[in-house]
Amino acid sequence: MKNFGLIGASGYIAPRHMKAIKETGNNLVAALDPYDGIGIMDSNFPEANFFTEFERFDRFVDKYRRDTGKKIDYMSICSPNYLHDSHIRFALRSGADAICEKPLVLNPWNIDQLKIIEQETGKKVNNILQLRLHQSIIALKEKVTKELAQNPNKVYDIDLTYLTSRGKWYFVSWKGDQSKSGGIASNIGVHFYDMLTWIFGDVKENIVHLKTPYANAGYLQLANANVRWFLSVNYDYIPDDIKATGQRTYRSITVDNQEIEFSGGFTDLHTRSYEEILKGNGFGLEEAYSSINTVSTIRNLEPVGLKGEYHPFCTKVIG
Repeated sequence: MKNFGLIGASGYIAPRHMKAIKETGNNLVAALDPYDGIGIMDSNFPEANFFTEFERFDRFVDKYRRDTGKKIDYMSICSPNYLHDSHIRFALRSGADAICEKPLVLNPWNIDQLKIIEQETGKKVNNILQLRLHQSIIALKEKVTKELAQNPNKVYDIDLTYLTSRGKWYFVSWKGDQSKSGGIASNIGVHFYDMLTWIFGDVKENIVHLKTPYANAGYLQLANANVRWFLSVNYDYIPDDIKATGQRTYRSITVDNQEIEFSGGFTDLHTRSYEEILKGNGFGLEEAYSSINTVSTIRNLEPVGLKGEYHPFCTKVIG
């Protein structure tokens, strides 16, 4: 049984981490969050120590290691995106391996510094890149790998569309602040970029067609694919047939006009991620680099407007 700490216990994704810790047979020793209404802990780890101030959490983690001869083996990080870098550093320097939600950090140079701290501490950073463990995505990678072995110059045409409706709260929260979330591409798109480069190769060209508070869209030329992508948090852009079913999320990936079905199978991917991390097979800093570089570039590019290979949903935003 391994001992875990958790930073960011009240957020949307934290319950999946608590569930993963529990289902892998491990123990949550201490959790931290400035918000103190965390009843979800009662159904997972009611005996876990809880702190609302980082300084007291820091003191507990250090004292626990010195007084008990035990330590926090893993620190799960579910805090706002802009704090990930700092909390990973804290985990490593506290003698724990880090397990961090996406996006790992906001910029690629943050990864370069974390590599140094990994070397200094001998501890490892693990990034949750759950799409790499999704059976449909694994099947797609196997299919593409086989086809590229036969035809290394093949180029696939891909449309990535992801709309996940968010209410007014989103733009009041840290998620609506680009300096804290990294913007829409970082917040809701980073694991898709990771998945695409994992399967189709490195980014050769990165173009942004539109950038609004509600939507980002652009074009990626990968080693073996041309990708038109559209990401949004605006309910209005969801297709009418999807709205008619009562759904508030629309997710689609087509490869050469064929839909990749991966809408299900997400429920247990955090537990699967933890299983692999505990076996030493986690996705580390190198695996995170490409997608973080992609979203950092998108954040700093000026949109070119509706010219070139733009995603058809762009016309929903710019008529």
